[in-house]
Amino acid sequence: MNAAKRRKIYERLAAANPEPTTELNYNSPFELLVAVVLSAQATDVGVNKATAGLFRAASTPEAMLALGEAGLREYIKSIGLFNTKAKNIHRTCAILVDEHGGEVPTDRKSLEALPGVGRKTANVILNTAFGQPTIAVDTHIFRLSNRTGLAPGKDVRTVEDRLVRVTPLEFRKNAHHWLILHGRYVCKARKPECPHCVIANLCEYKEKVADRVG
Repeated sequence: MNAAKRRKIYERLAAANPEPTTELNYNSPFELLVAVVLSAQATDVGVNKATAGLFRAASTPEAMLALGEAGLREYIKSIGLFNTKAKNIHRTCAILVDEHGGEVPTDRKSLEALPGVGRKTANVILNTAFGQPTIAVDTHIFRLSNRTGLAPGKDVRTVEDRLVRVTPLEFRKNAHHWLILHGRYVCKARKPECPHCVIANLCEYKEKVADRVG
């Protein structure tokens, strides 16, 4: 796939959704951090249901720390791996209070030092909360990047590095959201919706034209 085709892909995704954002509900960088940690192996819908009550009860690291690990578990027990997530979030709150003045840090090293926060989560926070042009690669983006030919790679980090390298700078801030939403709702794993895809004639998915695009 050449640079001109990649640019056209982003132009079409941008035209279809000029202001993309996460589907997680949050009102602060801290709430976003908690929501993203909870979203691992869980749906955004399920996370939003859990955090609706949690954030009403505790919307700051100090307040969430005061809930205690057991109190936190009660709010998120509907989410997979809630025991581990409660432990990580509780420890994260303590670190934020003790080392960062109760604020979410804006640098990758400090974010990745928090329990339960890996590179993907750090990328989401840096991008969505702080406007940095990072691209977080989840299963949807990994699949889409390989299937379309946009930025193929054998592992998540390779795909991330290629996406950052080949995505024009003006599209880089929103690329994560465009790609994850497209992968979630159009370029689905089992049955991609090629006839309804705005980039169908730019995509290099070999099976699409004869089978799914008229």
